[in-house]
Amino acid sequence: MPTSPSVLHLAATAAIDLQLHTTYSDGSWTPEALLDHLAQAQFGLAAITDHDSLQHIAPTQQLAVAKTMPLLAAVEMTTRWRGEMVDLLCFGIDPAGPMLNNLIDDLLQRQQENTREVLANLAQQGFRFAEETQAAILVQPPCLQPHALVSLVNEHGGDPGGGPAGPLILRAGAAFMTHEPAAVVAATHQAGGVCLVAHPGRTDGYLTFDSKLLAEFGHETAVDGLEVYYPRHTPAQTAEYQAFAERHQLLVSAGSDSHGPDRPPIQYRADQCRALLARVGIVVD
Repeated sequence: MPTSPSVLHLAATAAIDLQLHTTYSDGSWTPEALLDHLAQAQFGLAAITDHDSLQHIAPTQQLAVAKTMPLLAAVEMTTRWRGEMVDLLCFGIDPAGPMLNNLIDDLLQRQQENTREVLANLAQQGFRFAEETQAAILVQPPCLQPHALVSLVNEHGGDPGGGPAGPLILRAGAAFMTHEPAAVVAATHQAGGVCLVAHPGRTDGYLTFDSKLLAEFGHETAVDGLEVYYPRHTPAQTAEYQAFAERHQLLVSAGSDSHGPDRPPIQYRADQCRALLARVGIVVD
């Protein structure tokens, strides 16, 4: 079921935000606080896109139904393409989709293996961490485990050499595990959803796409569209991405990437994402 409720009509001017994060991954919003904010601000639809996990979908949808706040089932998946990070937004998915669950389980296992390796290497350098502290890191979402290792080192006096903790855990082998993008697209389709490139214009640690790279990425992965409307995109980027989507008949999404109240959701218009919403069963009047 793609949304709560499952049948939805939106006015063209209805407020939507299709990229939001909560404490289920790296956000500071609790799901309840975020949904309360969205309802009070009279959003017509939102998508909580917590990273590389489907655990948030059922409880947040149940909470959304109780608050009569329509919520689209979604997840943001971390991938790597040509050596650089590319996030993918998956909308309208069945959270029981086996391919998607297998990818997520595999990513968590690989991240846990990496975390154990880092902890072992730190132990060889003289660090001593309680077993329960190590276990608590291993059950965190994959995107949080490297950050938790940095915090753990800082709590135990930091780098003995006097440097920052981040480079120390990198030398100990810490890495962010990622998916193959084509596998994510295929798994999303198998789960009944659509898959779009998130924030293609970001420059801070992500691959920054131009039209040429988008075309090559689309050819290799069969991705369904891109997040055209994003607060860090320049007007020129937004215009380029919109034109590219129109030229190639791709779906368009719009998201604030809000992780907490300090960067609140943005009221995009439903008609900016009309084709995407139609694909997941939502009618924009």
